[in-house]
Order: sequence, then C-alpha cells, then structure tokens
Amino acid sequence: MQAGHSNLAVLISGSGTTLQNLIDRIADGSLEARIVQVIASKAGIPGIERACKAGLPVEVIRRGDFDSIEQFSQRVFSVCEQASVDLVCLGGWLSLLQIPDSWLGKVVNIHPSLLPKFGGKGMWGHHVHEAVLRSGETVSGCTVHFVNNEYDAGPIILQRVCPVLSHDTPQTLSQRVFEEEKIAYPEAIRRILSGRVRYPSGRIETVSH
Repeated sequence: MQAGHSNLAVLISGSGTTLQNLIDRIADGSLEARIVQVIASKAGIPGIERACKAGLPVEVIRRGDFDSIEQFSQRVFSVCEQASVDLVCLGGWLSLLQIPDSWLGKVVNIHPSLLPKFGGKGMWGHHVHEAVLRSGETVSGCTVHFVNNEYDAGPIILQRVCPVLSHDTPQTLSQRVFEEEKIAYPEAIRRILSGRVRYPSGRIETVSH
C-alpha cells in the first residue's frame, strides 16, 4: 500500500473523536490517505454527525440485525470492499468482528491502555480508565494493534505512554490518553500504508527503509 493512494474505512460506535482526529490529520496533510467509508454500529450517535459534516459516506450496520457474527462481519467487509478500502480503522468500535483471512493485516484498532494490560471483553472507554486507576498504575497510554478474532489480542504496532496522576479521575485520565492517541493512530497508519509495518503469517514485521 502506498499512502497517497490509500483508502480508509473508519468504524465507529460512539462520539467519533477518533474519526475526527483522522479527518483533521488528513486535512492538514500529515496523513496522506482518504476516508472513503464510515461504518457505524448504531444510529443516532455523534460520530455520524461528524462524518456527515465532513461529507463522508456513512453506513449503519447493527449487530442485532444479523443472526450471526459471521453474517454481521460479512456485511461490514462487503461494504468495505465495495468502497475499495485498503485499511479498516476501528475508532471506538464496540462490536466483535470475525476478520476474513483476506483482511488480516488490513484492520487496525486503537485501545486506551498499554495492552496486554486492561484489554479484553468489556474493557472499553471509561471502564479501562477506571480499572487503571483502581490498579494503582503510575503510567497508562494507548496501543495501536492489528485486529484478529479476539478482543484486543492482535499484534501491537506501537504504544504511547502518559503518566497517571494521583488526583486523576477516569475523565481526566481519558483526556490525557486521548492526546497520545491523536499522535499514535496517524503514525501507525502511516507506517502500515508506507509498508514499514507488515503483518504476514500472523506475526508483525517491521521493515526498515
């Protein structure tokens, strides 16, 4: 994949702040790609408004409308194929997907903790930050990883770290982590699109140029 000719799909389930970050980075020229499809897992979420404001096509695909995760996932990736998507970027997407073999290495996610800590089913949004604070950790951060068929278990591409402060609440920690996410996700996407990071045979490979 070459960055200047790469098409992204962004999958959202909520506020769309990650989507907005990618929109902004593409607009300022620091991420050479195009968002050609937004997929929302529910209707009426703020992220859809963000997509529409940016003139991006949105498709709502609800897990509950399908009898199985296979049918649900097939629909998601069918829409991505129709849009000629090169890389699928999960941005606060909360539904488990079954990744077709042909899409392994072409689906990435950003998680608001330093995986493998504080990952897995049910660990999203404020739940992650609450768990970090309960644990007494002194650092947190974010992880960009390739997506496989388990929650938060795919190969890690990069991580960024931030401190956990003694007076933090889940909200203040979330804000600090998101500042790192805004840097980490575009950088990880750049590495993938430029071919510097690859995911062959289920393992991650970093290629030096």
